Amino acid sequence: MNNYLDLYVTELAREDLSKSIMFYEIQSENLGLYFKDSLISDLEALLFYAGIHQKYFGYYRMLAKRFPFSIYYRIEDTRIVVHAIIDDRRDPKFHQERLLK
Repeated sequence: MNNYLDLYVTELAREDLSKSIMFYEIQSENLGLYFKDSLISDLEALLFYAGIHQKYFGYYRMLAKRFPFSIYYRIEDTRIVVHAIIDDRRDPKFHQERLLK
């Protein structure tokens, strides 16, 4: 286990997550809930595995386990700060532009 004490999800990353939950819920009833539970599990895994992932655009990038999403984060002191949760089916330029916000 690492020494990071806190996981913080920025407001923009929360918006990413909320929009994606709505997208999946429209696709099929309860799929949005399954997506949310899956991504929460991935985020909690960062408490153990933060810092082992490759960096892209200056952020660590963890791939979600069950859905084609990337979780972009940084380690700031003893905090893991999630800056974006982005669908990997989007244009890579979107990822870069989103991370510049």
